[in-house]
Amino acid sequence: MKLLRGLIVFCLSVFIITGCATAENGGKNQPDYESTKKMMVDMLKTDEGKQAIQEIMEDEEVRKVLVMDSAFVKKTIQDTLTSEEAQKFWQDTMQDPEFAKTFAESMQTENEKILKGLMKDPEYQGMMLTILQDPEMESNVLEIMKSKEYRQQVMTIMSESFESPFFTAKVNEILSKVAEKQMEKQDSGGGKEKSS
Repeated sequence: MKLLRGLIVFCLSVFIITGCATAENGGKNQPDYESTKKMMVDMLKTDEGKQAIQEIMEDEEVRKVLVMDSAFVKKTIQDTLTSEEAQKFWQDTMQDPEFAKTFAESMQTENEKILKGLMKDPEYQGMMLTILQDPEMESNVLEIMKSKEYRQQVMTIMSESFESPFFTAKVNEILSKVAEKQMEKQDSGGGKEKSS
């Protein structure tokens, strides 16, 4: 805040000096806008002027004031991103495999959060059910599931799952429980036969 006051004092000093110079000349040469602007720009280009601006921009209070108009910032970003140049830039950039991979990885966590949130939303669930119950959609899904590529992908996923230590441990746990239940049934069946 002190720096902002310093800049205001600096600007006022320039205008006062300019006014005094005019008064000394008998008020004949009134300073016009262009000459004042040129003088201000020249002063800001000096090392002291640059240093003053840098210090002002580093001030926390000034930063808060600069980012206050979030509606303006949002509109500027939207206009920039939706322009034809921006769309072409993103299309070209997304064709780079390395960038696309990095971008997808950076968005993965956020996308997962959004998707989990949507899955709990009743309105979203209703929309998904409507889409899945659509006969055309059902036909397309069945067509995809019949394709060789889809089956190959399923086989790959299954192979990877079977190789996973976590999956193997889970399957072993389920099989152990099933075996225990079978043994209990046999024991209880054998006990009944003996009692009869």
